[in-house]
Amino acid sequence: MPLQFGNQTSEIFFSLVYGLEPTAPGAFAPISQCFGYNPAMVQRLLLAGLLLSGSAILQLSGQQAGVGSIKRVDPALDKLAPGAAKIEKLAGNFQFTEGPIWIAEGGGYLLFSDIPANAIRKWTSDGQVSVFRQPVFPGSFPPGQFIGSNGLTLDAQGRLVACEHGNRRMTRTEKNGSITVLADKFEGKRLNSPNDAVFKKNGDLYFTDPPYGFLKQDDDPAKELKFNGVFRLTPAGKLDLLVRDMSRPNGLGFSPDEKKLYLANSDPNRKVWMVYDVKADGSLANGKVFADVTKETADGLPDGMKLDTQGNLYCTGPGGIWVFSPQGKHLGTIAPPETPANCHWGDADGKTLYMTARTGLYRVKLNVKGIRP
Repeated sequence: MPLQFGNQTSEIFFSLVYGLEPTAPGAFAPISQCFGYNPAMVQRLLLAGLLLSGSAILQLSGQQAGVGSIKRVDPALDKLAPGAAKIEKLAGNFQFTEGPIWIAEGGGYLLFSDIPANAIRKWTSDGQVSVFRQPVFPGSFPPGQFIGSNGLTLDAQGRLVACEHGNRRMTRTEKNGSITVLADKFEGKRLNSPNDAVFKKNGDLYFTDPPYGFLKQDDDPAKELKFNGVFRLTPAGKLDLLVRDMSRPNGLGFSPDEKKLYLANSDPNRKVWMVYDVKADGSLANGKVFADVTKETADGLPDGMKLDTQGNLYCTGPGGIWVFSPQGKHLGTIAPPETPANCHWGDADGKTLYMTARTGLYRVKLNVKGIRP
């Protein structure tokens, strides 16, 4: 269904951002045909932001309860998401949110990336949003390039680990605020643009490296690697290439026993989630399709994911967050009003799923505890 907007300002904004012509008054083609890591789109977004800088569209929105919907496909979802579960909007009107991570210290707060804004932001339970780190990329860059951080996680000592697009590296923020580079090259060639990451209990860091930080993606002259890989970085600093045959490797996560690794492929021509056996040495084997949503037409691609302690998967994809059983059965979809790109478990009990979705930040309280660092 085309997206509907009710006023002329919205039409101007979406025409500028997405380069769309209305198919009818207030109606535009589905965002899935045009939204993603599209450099031209970001250039238009910056122009639209300047045009509308005096309007409410750039102001942070207050908390709203009962937005979006939860689609129940299988009765098993009721054990995970109670019937009374409501999606809440916590803040909005950012540029493109990603990489949420819950920090338990200081009463608890959420960090998340705002990629085109070149910032990591901090949300606290009183509804306040502040800047945690800006800029992420300190140099100059062409308009429209995705140069900020993307996925965020924590190591065993609670230090923030970030996938940095523009700097083309994995970093760790030390307790004193200094930045340590964990990996930026493979066999002498610069990484593409690290996207998402997860730690194994033994300290190995697994991360994906698609080309989204490049203006021309795979065709960009700055791209040094001939593939888009999945890597493992050991605590000793050894970087291993584990997967090189996925076109757009993105979100990833381990099963509770760490015997399986799940991987999202955010390619519009092959919208799949893969599953691999994790061998004793940490390498991956026997990759196969876990779920295929290539035929789905709703906005969104397989992107960030998280798992709960029962082994269920919460995978951002077309139309929302797809909830799968460990056997691959689609139980339902958690659908905030904006298409989510990532999610993470938060709050003291680890049962609240925080979602970064386009320009907004959302959450939903569930019955099950999630796996988190």
